Amino acid sequence: MKMKVFETKRLVVKSLKSRDKNNFIELLSDPKVIDPIPQSRLSESQILDKFNENLNLEWSDLRRESYTCGIFEKDNPEMIGLCLFLTNDENDKELGYRFRSNYWGKGYGTETARGMIDYYFNRLNVEKVAADVNTKNIGSAKILEKFMKPIREFYNQERYCMVRRYIIEKTDWIDQQGR
Repeated sequence: MKMKVFETKRLVVKSLKSRDKNNFIELLSDPKVIDPIPQSRLSESQILDKFNENLNLEWSDLRRESYTCGIFEKDNPEMIGLCLFLTNDENDKELGYRFRSNYWGKGYGTETARGMIDYYFNRLNVEKVAADVNTKNIGSAKILEKFMKPIREFYNQERYCMVRRYIIEKTDWIDQQGR
């Protein structure tokens, strides 16, 4: 059985299993998905290494600096996206997500971002969550602006793009949820 990390109204975020491999490969190789990030093209062996590194996560693995889980609709066993739990260059916990393109426009990005922020604050007890987005990735920027504040923009040498960093403090999240 897959380890469930958290769930939202329509989605479940859980550990990857071997049957998720083809969808994982799609999420790391489909130009429609990776170009807006932007992410360098990975070789097939690099993608498989990333998949194997995150396969069958256990609760103890959730203490790692970064790990990736699958996103699933509650009534669909097929993986529709990835939930990336990251640590950024300032040692802040960072959220990331991506969806297969046929699942775009359904509100899943907003639902996942909200679930990840809640998970970081209420389960992992962190004080601040960050997210970086390519400034040209308007869809993701709009999602992050629903919950987080932009704090700065910088040029990402590795990805050759301007990036906007967003943050939310735990106290601000608690205030938002109380409204």
